[in-house]
Amino acid sequence: MAAAGLRRLVPLADRVLVRRVVPELKTAGGVLLPESGVKKNEGEVVAVGPGALDRDGKRRAVAVAVGDTVLLPEYGGHTVKMGDQEFQLFRDEDILGKFEN
Repeated sequence: MAAAGLRRLVPLADRVLVRRVVPELKTAGGVLLPESGVKKNEGEVVAVGPGALDRDGKRRAVAVAVGDTVLLPEYGGHTVKMGDQEFQLFRDEDILGKFEN
């Protein structure tokens, strides 16, 4: 249940709501990296739409699920701010891949 004043965004069609993951700012050798030099191209899927309709009117399933860690393009997506959090909204086809454990 959502807290008072907070709303939940449900993506439509083949859209996917992603929270970008900030990578570790320290290398394995202990070197600290400046945040400006780190690419933020990983994200966690927060919400998924039901899928786009094909020409026959059937739903085409989205390739990712809530909780998946995905590889995102460096640019693109639509920024959505909810409260103090920032998310990105992508089409399923714009997501480059998903990481397996």
